[in-house]
Amino acid sequence: MNSTDFNHKLYLPKEAKIKYRSYENEMSFYDAVRNGDLDTVEHEMELFRAETLQGKGQLSDNPIRNLTYHFIISTAMVARFCIDGGLDHDLAYMLSDFYIQEADKCKSIEELKDLQTKMAIDYCKRMKQLSKVDINSKQIVKAIDYIYEHLNSPITVRDIAENIGINETYLSKLFKKETGISISEYIRNYRIEAAKSMLKYSDYSYTDIAKLLCFSSQSHFTKVFKDVTGMTPKVYRDHHFRKTFLGK
Repeated sequence: MNSTDFNHKLYLPKEAKIKYRSYENEMSFYDAVRNGDLDTVEHEMELFRAETLQGKGQLSDNPIRNLTYHFIISTAMVARFCIDGGLDHDLAYMLSDFYIQEADKCKSIEELKDLQTKMAIDYCKRMKQLSKVDINSKQIVKAIDYIYEHLNSPITVRDIAENIGINETYLSKLFKKETGISISEYIRNYRIEAAKSMLKYSDYSYTDIAKLLCFSSQSHFTKVFKDVTGMTPKVYRDHHFRKTFLGK
């Protein structure tokens, strides 16, 4: 039994007791987020903001707590669908944790609906950005998967080539041809993108981030980060930390 069938079987018994949105509509929404279909997601969130709590299911007698529970479920589902669509596991779960913590601070239905909209559009935009990378070669897809899975370990071209079973020189040329940058540049850029997310959405120390992303030292991390972004990790965190969501 595949995961879709299993989820469907879990979902159907509850539908017999409580009037939920249809399974198909729910899955279509998650698919739209995963596919980076921003128009559909924005339209769905407009409908969501206009609707009452009817059809959401009764998880609590308290309306705010009830919607909070549904928010948590929806956020977890969005994260899983986006991971399935290629979003980095750590980033997906880091975002999920952040939004769920923010939901706990909401004091009204409107605040929760605003947060739900921000969450869905945030994930969707990230997936849309991923989809802009036009890669046709299976070898390069495997190479990028290897990089994602070993971001917190030393990565060499030889490691990647051996893992996917092709020659190092051929891999380097093919990677540059299809992505426009070298493997080392791709690894560096992706580590910096991961670092930017950690600086925004977590309270990890600069030393911890450097270790987690396999920089040789905090000073090396700071130098590479500044070379790529034009600012130090501290300046970046001071400027961006949760501002997108807290409006400060």
